[in-house]
Amino acid sequence: MYQAPHSPDAARIRVLVVDDEANLRHLLSAVLRQQGWKVLVAGTGAAAVAQARDHRPHLVVLDVVLPDMDGLEVLERIREDLPDTLVLFLTANSSVSDRISGITAGGDDYVTKPFSIDEVVARLRGLARRSPMIGQSGSPLMTVGDLTLNEDSHAVTRAGDAITLTATEFALLRYLMENADRVLSKHQILDRVWEYDFGRESNIVELYISYLRKKIDAGRPPMIHTLRRVGYMLQAPRVEPVHVASDSSSGTPIPSSPAV
Repeated sequence: MYQAPHSPDAARIRVLVVDDEANLRHLLSAVLRQQGWKVLVAGTGAAAVAQARDHRPHLVVLDVVLPDMDGLEVLERIREDLPDTLVLFLTANSSVSDRISGITAGGDDYVTKPFSIDEVVARLRGLARRSPMIGQSGSPLMTVGDLTLNEDSHAVTRAGDAITLTATEFALLRYLMENADRVLSKHQILDRVWEYDFGRESNIVELYISYLRKKIDAGRPPMIHTLRRVGYMLQAPRVEPVHVASDSSSGTPIPSSPAV
């Protein structure tokens, strides 16, 4: 049975996207959801403050210019309740004075429009690594089925058997476990585990998936699955139910023989 992983990453991260341009909100939301993050949206300052109070985001992508109030005021109101939430400002003004104003007001990073989506994601990842809210994990253990990973000691076991992994194999397995039961594309894995581009034709993902399979799945029910032309997924092995028959003479339950 799959158990929700305890991890300071991926599905635990809540990001609030605040911008009055609907198309930009939708684009950013779609890209950030691909990272496995939970995304909230707001088109006005008042809606952003309400979303922040209700959902307590770890990160906020905040446009400086909004129809009802400016981003600096929104930041001030959010920080009243959430002093540890980190904020990435978006603005069309690239002047040094405006950058300094935003950072001085309490913003944690700054991106000017037009911007690269990849840059926004990279900046948010950097903020996530600094976030005291995200770092407050209840347990270093992640568990999927009989597979366990300890983020503190980097120990991995399956059914109690210790498994030795390289640093890259460990990072790949952690990402798969964080997103158990979810198909991850080759591009997502490259972007997250390696964080730089090997090129579309690179087989580095396939290579490391094969390494993991030899260590995680060898001689056991498989957990790492390939969906052809889609991606990869880690899933706990399905446990077949045990059928119980009754001895008609004594009424004693007798486990039935498994089908062969």
